[in-house]
Amino acid sequence: MKIIKRSGAEAVFDRNKIIAAVVKANNEVNARKRLTKAQIEGIGERVEGIAARRKRALSVEEIQDIVENEIMDLKAFEVARKYITYRYTRQLVRKSNTTDEQILSLIECNNEEVKQENSNKNPTVNSVQRDYMAGEVSKDITKRILLPKDVVDAHEAGIIHFHDADYFAQHMHNCDLVNLEDMLQNGTVISGTLIEKPHSFSTACNIATQIIAQVASNQYGGQSISLTHLAPFVQISREKIRSEVISEFEDSGVEVTGETIDKITEKRLKDEISRGVQTIQYQVVTLLTTNGQAPFVTTFMYLNEAKDEREKHDLALIIEETLNQRYKGVKNEAGVWTTPAFPKLIYVLEEDNIHEGDPYYYLTKLAAKCTAKRMVPDYISEKKMLEYKVDKNGEGHCYPAMGCRSFLTPYVDENGKPKYYGRFNQGVVTINLVDVALSSGGDQEKFWKIFEDRLELCHRALRCRHDRLCGTLSDAAPILWQYGAIARLKKGEKIDKLLYGGYSTISLGYAGLYECVKYMTGCSHTDAEAKPFALAVMQKMNDKCKEWKTAENIDYSLYGTPLESTTYKFAKCLQKRFGIVEDVTDHNYITNSYHVNVREKIDAFTKLKFESEFQQLSPGGAISYVEVPNMQNNLEAVLSVMKYIYDNIMYAELNTKSDFCHVCGYDGEIVIVEEDGKLLWECPNCKNRDQSKMNVARRTCGYIGTQFWNQGRTQEIKDRVLHL
Repeated sequence: MKIIKRSGAEAVFDRNKIIAAVVKANNEVNARKRLTKAQIEGIGERVEGIAARRKRALSVEEIQDIVENEIMDLKAFEVARKYITYRYTRQLVRKSNTTDEQILSLIECNNEEVKQENSNKNPTVNSVQRDYMAGEVSKDITKRILLPKDVVDAHEAGIIHFHDADYFAQHMHNCDLVNLEDMLQNGTVISGTLIEKPHSFSTACNIATQIIAQVASNQYGGQSISLTHLAPFVQISREKIRSEVISEFEDSGVEVTGETIDKITEKRLKDEISRGVQTIQYQVVTLLTTNGQAPFVTTFMYLNEAKDEREKHDLALIIEETLNQRYKGVKNEAGVWTTPAFPKLIYVLEEDNIHEGDPYYYLTKLAAKCTAKRMVPDYISEKKMLEYKVDKNGEGHCYPAMGCRSFLTPYVDENGKPKYYGRFNQGVVTINLVDVALSSGGDQEKFWKIFEDRLELCHRALRCRHDRLCGTLSDAAPILWQYGAIARLKKGEKIDKLLYGGYSTISLGYAGLYECVKYMTGCSHTDAEAKPFALAVMQKMNDKCKEWKTAENIDYSLYGTPLESTTYKFAKCLQKRFGIVEDVTDHNYITNSYHVNVREKIDAFTKLKFESEFQQLSPGGAISYVEVPNMQNNLEAVLSVMKYIYDNIMYAELNTKSDFCHVCGYDGEIVIVEEDGKLLWECPNCKNRDQSKMNVARRTCGYIGTQFWNQGRTQEIKDRVLHL
């Protein structure tokens, strides 16, 4: 059994250390009030038993809390007082230098919590360590200086989560839709160099990857680009290639028909499209940004976004090549084709690609084939999105998520035109709905009062995010604010006007709706009797966002938080505050946003239909998924799910498995096993457990993770049931 030290390093549980600490406190009190040797040894045994039953590595602080409770249960109040005083004294000493131990543990690669904080960061790499070291300093400054004490205390207690505190000290925002069209058509500046409009598709792709890298280094969330913005350069290349072909034949003195010229032109054009798409895929996979990971970028594939039929045809060529290359995968260090995490792909299901016989149905079949093998693309229903995302003019719009699931709200500019590209999200604060429920003790009246108070706490925390961005000069990130990714402000101009009026959003996140409803009603929110309460909770949060937006002209929006490491943190905090409550706090994770609990047996179609109603009430961000087995030999089933998505839910994905063992060459599902209270990844063929010698790709919470996960998320992955 293991524990997590204060530095984040993992160590073997040692009952003798507990006994020694209690003996030390015991020796400082009057002999008549001391515990016996047997009582002290009993404390050690009971603490070990409690820790073992938690089925995860407890922190030192959690162990000490249990020790305190055991001493108090024996009515040894003087001993407990001495033990608590010693803890407090040591805490004051540690606070005098809050970051040294954690930074040193990062450098030595023995900080278990940080090692598994981000499933797409390798903590042994220098660039990642540098980012984490800077993050520790930023978190320290944020907690001690920049945030109010009650916000910090609530964050530490797991009552709320103030996201990305490791970037808060800088004036950075969360995620955005890159205005690639503006940057390519009108030029941009990268590292002081003027980049003019490209004269070929391949050059446009190369510039796009440079833009992606620059944007990723100047914000901390996800970004999205649309392949539609690359499509006009296909025609530019076509015309250029055609001229070259004609010139070659003229120089050779050979007469050929226009049909022959067209065939040669299209063949060479497809080769250029292949090279351009490959540039994007390989550049994104191999680039390391200043935060030590590949850019978190999403590529959007939407045929109806094209301006005319010719551009739509050219866009289809790009989409086809993108899907083919992703299906193939990328080679790992062993030369084996594997599933990359990025770029994430989103494919829009629309009227001319969803039915057999539609002109672009061949792309949908290719997308299904790719999903079955590589877990992407994910799917947006144009039909449902046009229904949900309606602007003030009454017009519906279809546009990509920023990163994995964050959606902008409909916006019309001063000219009355819809605008999405070049907009962004200011940041997220998440409310722990499970904590609200447990704090109420199941009393409905008390629940709504506590809920109101917690939402106001989130509101003040969100204002901290907003106010931190206010006054930021465009010079802080020229690629974003001056050279077109988001805006084209002047040097020295403040970004403030982009923070109001709906141009950007700011997100109230939420987590644990399932556990909240389960505790308050005794049923899952899929139960007909409990669903009204679940919907009321969602509506309450939407109403608060509307109230804040009306009062402040800031676009607050409700966001289904994609908990990764935070799911484990929330679970540990709930166990510490409320103990083990069956089917509420008895697992080391809580359920993402509005999702059906991963352990609940439900079929894919029922799940998607049920979650669609909640997705509509989560306008700032939401994605649903179904867990499926290997579907590579059953593409008709995949297509059936996709068609159901089109008719019933705005945004969804299929979760498959895509793993490889370097030791024995096993190409199948790497499984999760438990040993000594810890979950481990194991090859079922050769029993290899060395994570550095296996490739594992799993959908974490809207995107694919490939660098493994903390114990809470690993348990959640292990507990997932199949929906198909």
